[in-house]
Amino acid sequence: MHNFDIIRHFLAPVTLIGAGEACHNVITECLIHAKNVVAADGGARIALSAGVIPDAVIGDFDSISAADMAQIPADRLFRIPEQDSTDFDKCLARIKAPLILAAGFLGARSDHALAAFNTLVRAQAMVILVGPHDVALHLRGGRRYCFNLVDGARVSLFPMMPVCGTSNGLAWPIDGIKFAPGGRIGTSNRADGPVEIAMDGDGMIALFDFSDLHRVLTALG
Repeated sequence: MHNFDIIRHFLAPVTLIGAGEACHNVITECLIHAKNVVAADGGARIALSAGVIPDAVIGDFDSISAADMAQIPADRLFRIPEQDSTDFDKCLARIKAPLILAAGFLGARSDHALAAFNTLVRAQAMVILVGPHDVALHLRGGRRYCFNLVDGARVSLFPMMPVCGTSNGLAWPIDGIKFAPGGRIGTSNRADGPVEIAMDGDGMIALFDFSDLHRVLTALG
């Protein structure tokens, strides 16, 4: 992901709201952990409906309404007209925060979800995608992740690049498996209690149930 001038630098976690499916309970849960808010283009409507005026709105502004723009101070509106990247890309390239909870990027449209996964594995920031059913995290290579999950918790693994890894606590261990898009994937694995996963390179996305968001956050410290 390219480096651009930072528009907003936050010292605390950020809730980034997209224009996709973002249920009220998803936004509410994200705001508990990350009170700073940035909206990606039409995500401003969802932020405003939750009673929040975003600290910044970033995007090509093809989906934000004039009525919504009128409710947001002009110095918080940042139009990026280029069409070579998604609004999710535009936001992640221009805000800096220790953690970003991205809501409204997973939902009914599969192409939007796939685009969000593509952005997730390229992002330099620590980002968690939060949807009405799923929590998605890029497992970076060279780091061991420890998730304090309960027996039977879902742990799906989907590779966006060829990658291998090791695990403890999964019903079906991943040691020795060569994962790849279009090849071996790890859908619907499950925890036998606490889980440890380490990948030998970047590219693996782990998906958990929305109810395990706090456990994923704890694993990231």
